[in-house]
Amino acid sequence: MTAPDDQPQVRVIAMPADANPAGDIFGGWLMAHMDQAGASVALRRARGRVATVAVEAMTFHLPVRVGDEVSLYGRLLGVGRTSIRVHVEAWRRDRTIEDAARVTEATFTFVALDEAGRPRPVPADGSAP
Repeated sequence: MTAPDDQPQVRVIAMPADANPAGDIFGGWLMAHMDQAGASVALRRARGRVATVAVEAMTFHLPVRVGDEVSLYGRLLGVGRTSIRVHVEAWRRDRTIEDAARVTEATFTFVALDEAGRPRPVPADGSAP
């Protein structure tokens, strides 16, 4: 399996502080990075502040180990009046080889926010609100 051709939204190395005693990375650590990657996609589309409101079907396919390079890819799925849905995939790669494997995926829903933190419409064409 090969990683998406797009540039990742986030790339990070899994460190010992992010793992259990067996060296497996905590799911919450991975989810936080996935949220950041999805928010990056949503922020650009909303042309401003966004907040996570839902995560659907988080699926862990394979473990991530200490020292793995984790690349996170986000793909815009849809835009509602105030919401944006982004599918995020996490891929791991041992730093010494080129083979990558998809380890986790989920769909994140974000809501566009105004300066006061209230939902606002997402611009129809992606221009400034």
